[in-house]
Amino acid sequence: MSTENVHLLHLGLAEQGKIHALKNEHKEALKHYREAIKIAVSLKAPEVFFRHYTQCVVESLEKLGNYDEAIQFYQAAHEHYTAQHVSSNLHNKDHADILQKLGCTLLKKGATEEAKNAFNLAIKIAGEADISLSKELLGWLQRGYSVNLTRIEQLQIKHHYFVVRQGQVNEKICSITVSRGRMPV
Repeated sequence: MSTENVHLLHLGLAEQGKIHALKNEHKEALKHYREAIKIAVSLKAPEVFFRHYTQCVVESLEKLGNYDEAIQFYQAAHEHYTAQHVSSNLHNKDHADILQKLGCTLLKKGATEEAKNAFNLAIKIAGEADISLSKELLGWLQRGYSVNLTRIEQLQIKHHYFVVRQGQVNEKICSITVSRGRMPV
């Protein structure tokens, strides 16, 4: 089996997970994402797959309201980036993005001061990278506004916060892998 065909196993599962997530079936999406991670790791797939699938997992956790689990992931990722002692545009953008996601999740949980800290740090680290969601939310919080869950989610959509969104799913990979009978779903 070629390398490309082997990777279709985890790619197809992840794409199926995205389809479930877009239908607001996040528990089912999580099953697919986690299986995709297991397969990708067992195949020693490039780290980019693991990273993307992990983002999908955390987004579904956030959408399910499992804020504590999402916060733990974002805090661990922040510690990982901090320990790297690297300062490149890509590294800083990724680190700032993690902090922005941490801030949003903390804000959804009601931890406003911690969210402000995360947004401030995201803005500081981002450099020239687009971190406009952090800037907008921080501005509102600094002016004394409270930001409810609905408004946070509207802003997340506006700023393309989520990696799983309409138009970003490759349904062809799902249909190819399922039609070949290789998908354990």
